[in-house]
Amino acid sequence: MEERLQKFLAEMGIASRRKSEELIRLGKIKVNGKVVTELGTKVRVGLDKIEYNGKILEKKEEKVYILLNKPIGYVTTVKDQFNRNTVIDLLKGINVRLVPVGRLDMYTSGALLLSNDGDFINKVTHPKNEIEKTYNATVVGKVTEQDIEMLKNGVEICENDKIYKTKKAKVKILKIDNEKNLSRIQIVIHEGKNRQVRKMCEAINKKVLALHRSKIGEIDVKDLQLGKWRYLTKNEILSLTKE
Repeated sequence: MEERLQKFLAEMGIASRRKSEELIRLGKIKVNGKVVTELGTKVRVGLDKIEYNGKILEKKEEKVYILLNKPIGYVTTVKDQFNRNTVIDLLKGINVRLVPVGRLDMYTSGALLLSNDGDFINKVTHPKNEIEKTYNATVVGKVTEQDIEMLKNGVEICENDKIYKTKKAKVKILKIDNEKNLSRIQIVIHEGKNRQVRKMCEAINKKVLALHRSKIGEIDVKDLQLGKWRYLTKNEILSLTKE
């Protein structure tokens, strides 16, 4: 992010904006090792090295925590090599660099967290913290109680060319539509294997038609329109990071 040098100095508490302009004119400020005297000079915050009295000035970036209700058709990455739409494209009005916390595949909608706080990201994604994720899946065919028990107790899926048995999950039937030959089930897991819920459904011979992540921990997107985002509350942040 670029901003005028005098504005940066004022925000750093060096002096008022007018006084900062005077410091620039007097040659008291260096940018990338060179004295800058021209007012209106723009600097790249976080990239350029700005010095005053021999001290490097670093602007601490505000920590940002966002919940996005991701639509299908967006990839969970900062930049895509194939120029597909990314979740970052949905964050209008955000001027800091955020990264996704975990992932959702392109054809899965729902709750996705984004932040610039590395500690927060590590805590939320680390397997030992076992943060639950709630998914609603619409599948072809009638799901039976036997299918539900299999999913609850763990099924074998392929992960990185190896067979992996999923850990115990919370699973329930939400709806059976006999006329359309469809079932809707809820699956709650605390793992994060690639396309795990889809693979779990495949393990009971059920093809997923639609998949939506409704909750991360106790944070849900029921009141958030698809494609929209909001800041997490302090209590929500604490609920995900408490030991």
